[in-house]
Amino acid sequence: MHQDVHTELLNTPGWRGDIERFMSRPFIQHLLITLIIVNAGILGIETNPEIMASIGHELILLDHAILWVFIAEIVLLIAARGWHFFKDPWCIFDFLVVAIALVPATGSLSVLRALRVLRILRLINKIESMRRVVSALLGSLPGLGSVFGLVLIVFYVSGVIATNMYSAEFPERFGTLGMSFYTLFQVMTLEGWSEEIARPIMAIYPSAWIFFLIFIFISTFIVVNLFVAVIVDSINSIKHHEENKGNEHKEEDVAANIRALRQEIAELKTMIKSNDLR
Repeated sequence: MHQDVHTELLNTPGWRGDIERFMSRPFIQHLLITLIIVNAGILGIETNPEIMASIGHELILLDHAILWVFIAEIVLLIAARGWHFFKDPWCIFDFLVVAIALVPATGSLSVLRALRVLRILRLINKIESMRRVVSALLGSLPGLGSVFGLVLIVFYVSGVIATNMYSAEFPERFGTLGMSFYTLFQVMTLEGWSEEIARPIMAIYPSAWIFFLIFIFISTFIVVNLFVAVIVDSINSIKHHEENKGNEHKEEDVAANIRALRQEIAELKTMIKSNDLR
């Protein structure tokens, strides 16, 4: 939807098309990207009390100036696209991120002041490669849900087994099913699993290494690779869709050119016949 409206406005005469073409200029887009990065840096510097004590007033003024540039950008795009602006999820996201800064951050709303750093997420909408990756992540959610269900099954089975086998001697690790889940999650992350968990248990149960190796092999290597595979497949699907869409536009352009040539040939034939009759 966003690209279709954007492309249509670029080829539309009038003030709406002028605004869209102006906002689409590489210089304007690079300027906005630079301001987003600078603004994020300012918000990070504001966490330093010493710097704020010396140049805090200037930084706040610069932050407000950049914010007004973002507001002007949103207003211009709304003026150009109308209600189509709110049909694009990325535009809605930009609108909300900028709008948060306009809400008075006092009292119970003081948390909104910390949310100003979300403005740096606008880079996702400005940089095509980032937007493609995020779109792929969102598109892979159905597939990731199946993988997540598989993880839950593996954790549940492993947690029940570990609780039944090791709860008596290691209640602090496997005393309850919830504790077993937490311990197995640490094992899955490979964070200190050998020295802190596996070896103490193997001192009492020498064959415990079989359980832990099987669990690590399934949960860490197979399942994580499944997550990666689903996301990569989603990225390839989006790329393939964009290529097909680009090819469709090319085919439409070729067909339009052929129709125009046929019309010109028909007109030339008509002119030739008219001259012969004379």
